[in-house]
Amino acid sequence: MKAVFLSDAHLKCSDDERYKRLERFLDDIHLGRIRQPDESAMREHQGPAIDHLFILGDFFDFWFCDKDHIHPEFRPMIDKLVSLQKSGVRVHLAEGNHDFFLAEYFRDVLGMTVYEEWATLEIDGLRLLIAHGDTVDQSDWFYLWFRRVLRSDLFYKAQRLLPSRVRWAIANFTSRASKEMNNDRNGALLNKMIAFASEKLKGDYDAIILGHCHHPALREFNVEGRKKTFIALGDWTRHYSYLYYEDGTFDLRCDESKAFCAFRK
Repeated sequence: MKAVFLSDAHLKCSDDERYKRLERFLDDIHLGRIRQPDESAMREHQGPAIDHLFILGDFFDFWFCDKDHIHPEFRPMIDKLVSLQKSGVRVHLAEGNHDFFLAEYFRDVLGMTVYEEWATLEIDGLRLLIAHGDTVDQSDWFYLWFRRVLRSDLFYKAQRLLPSRVRWAIANFTSRASKEMNNDRNGALLNKMIAFASEKLKGDYDAIILGHCHHPALREFNVEGRKKTFIALGDWTRHYSYLYYEDGTFDLRCDESKAFCAFRK
């Protein structure tokens, strides 16, 4: 099986270069092209380059749960996902701290898989734990409270009744607040994720894949003679990083035309 995992694109404006760069990346996957880690050339496939695309949260900088009024700036990217789906790629989305209430549209209308919280996957005999990762730090009680408010039934119902301009004003405020509360300037959150993964991997998980911290990293652990892996996906705002999985091998890469970035430590 072949899959790509990515997170934290924080899409907002369709004319942003990172938005367009992600569109080109998805186009390459659709056309059967995936770059190799040891050379600048693309590997050509017959049909799409992967079987599954996993988007682990904060794909959009904010998302409103209104399936009848999709924000126009998001439509080009949604069309790319639908094209991939029609070509045979299974598209999976995990909710992040910026985009939630996704199921009403992406699952119920488009037929994609949506993970509202943590999800366990069985792939090629490997047991994976995936999520956006914003609840790893259980000591940040204020953020966890703020998260519950945003995902509450009250907020869900209230935002649907508000005019569009008011909703976007709230979106901009909550987006800034969420970014500030989760600002990981010194990599402290990544260290907490590594500690979290090292404990979880002592159980029956073979790999843990998270987004959210914006620091790309791949760590391998030896647990009773068995190799286990933790991956922090990084982002599509600075690193343009993604995880490529093929037949039991995890390869953390960045979307560069001339060189690959090394995130393994």
